[in-house]
Amino acid sequence: MISVLAQERLLGAALGSIFTGVIVFEQRKCIYKSIADTQSQLDPQSLKTEPIFGKKSRLEFAHLWNKTVDKTLGPVIAALSSRGW
Repeated sequence: MISVLAQERLLGAALGSIFTGVIVFEQRKCIYKSIADTQSQLDPQSLKTEPIFGKKSRLEFAHLWNKTVDKTLGPVIAALSSRGW
């Protein structure tokens, strides 16, 4: 038989879960409504924006990023490789 203390804890957990679920549901509903309202006010043409960087700039950035990561983590990778990892 379940003790009274265990029943109270179970009831508290169930009620807390239900309360939390209701709060989360209401918050999501408000967020989705806000997003829908904002999108309906926007001009469809304003959604078609150009990327900040061109394709060439993105490729140069990716190359620079890879080079930096290789230079930074190269010694760590070499150390781990020498230990058989």
